[in-house]
Amino acid sequence: MGGRAEVKHCLFILSLFFCYATSAKTIHVGSSHPYKTVTAGLEAALAGDTVLVDAGHYKEKNLVINKRIFLIGINYPVLDGEKKYEIISIMADAVVVDGFKIIGSGISSLQDLSGIKIYDSKKVIVKNNILEDTFFGIYTQNGVDCTIENNRLISSSKGEQQNGNGIHCWKSEGMRIIGNQVTGHRDGIYLEFVTNSIIWRNTSIKNVRYGLHFMFSNDDTYVANVFSNNGSGVSVMFSQRIKMLSNYFEENWGDAAYGILLKEISDGYMEGNHFRKNTSAIYMEGANRILMKRNTFENNGWALKIQASCMDVVLEQNNFVGNTFDVGTNGSLVLNRFTNNYWDKYEGYDLDKDKIGDIPYRPVSMFSMIVEKYPTAMILFRTFITALLDKTEKILPSLTPENLKDTAPLMKKAF
Repeated sequence: MGGRAEVKHCLFILSLFFCYATSAKTIHVGSSHPYKTVTAGLEAALAGDTVLVDAGHYKEKNLVINKRIFLIGINYPVLDGEKKYEIISIMADAVVVDGFKIIGSGISSLQDLSGIKIYDSKKVIVKNNILEDTFFGIYTQNGVDCTIENNRLISSSKGEQQNGNGIHCWKSEGMRIIGNQVTGHRDGIYLEFVTNSIIWRNTSIKNVRYGLHFMFSNDDTYVANVFSNNGSGVSVMFSQRIKMLSNYFEENWGDAAYGILLKEISDGYMEGNHFRKNTSAIYMEGANRILMKRNTFENNGWALKIQASCMDVVLEQNNFVGNTFDVGTNGSLVLNRFTNNYWDKYEGYDLDKDKIGDIPYRPVSMFSMIVEKYPTAMILFRTFITALLDKTEKILPSLTPENLKDTAPLMKKAF
């Protein structure tokens, strides 16, 4: 009897599935179809339907999706906000928007008008779209388990006031931001109060302020992204348990620019990242319990600026090559640990041939301490007097922090 009941239950579930599958329909939008506008197609669609939009230029006011609809573009139809409107507003769960070119949203100092905005919805997918000259690009507000994937976002606005963020997530959870290209926005990717999310394989270049900006966001991971030529690379602020793996931070130059700013964060993990040609590769202030392992610092102005407010930061098996200054700090008491790193400026020896230097390496030079207090002293860089000061300091340390040293420096690169 039990077996028959289970079979009946399965047949009932299957019948519901097939009824649902056969009831869903496809609505075609375009000049050669009964529905000429996207608005008309959306109004005619029921939950579960697919709206296919032919190539063309569609000037319509705000498109509101308040049903579970698959909105699919064929050959990138253009949705034009005419610089007046928010273009797509998603207000339902499990909506898919795929394959559109979205241009010219409105600009407002009171409203975050966007190319695509997700309002209080779950499991929304926005993928394979091109967004040009929108105020905010793709904006998620109270989103859960949403995916933003393989979109290209371009803004030509120059100032911060007339320019929103490319991908903006606020008070969201379980976000997947994957494989997007963002250029020319205020911040390329911005997360505030966003938890348990992944940012993976994105390229964020030439944005006005940051390539990626975290605020009050915990338990997030970003992997294999490229942040290049931004006002500053990445800012991670007031956040906990952030994992940063295999990212590239390149050519973020400027008086106050850095590859990454870590401010008031704790319990972070950084591995396999590449920092190349940044004014400061990493600037750390109020950072606690951060493990930095197997990262590469190459040809930066400063490889690492670690302020005295940082504690329990561990650097191990990192490579420091060709940096003007390896490490800078603003205090003498440093409660952090450096071990088994490779420093190209290390001049020690390895008599026992165990591939570890026999004397510690002190990465903070005397001249870097002077420049930290008096930036104009940089004019004396590479002069005989600065070389003499640094050599003297290595023999008789007096100004540089006594406990900021690598007790077991590697003689060859860590990897």
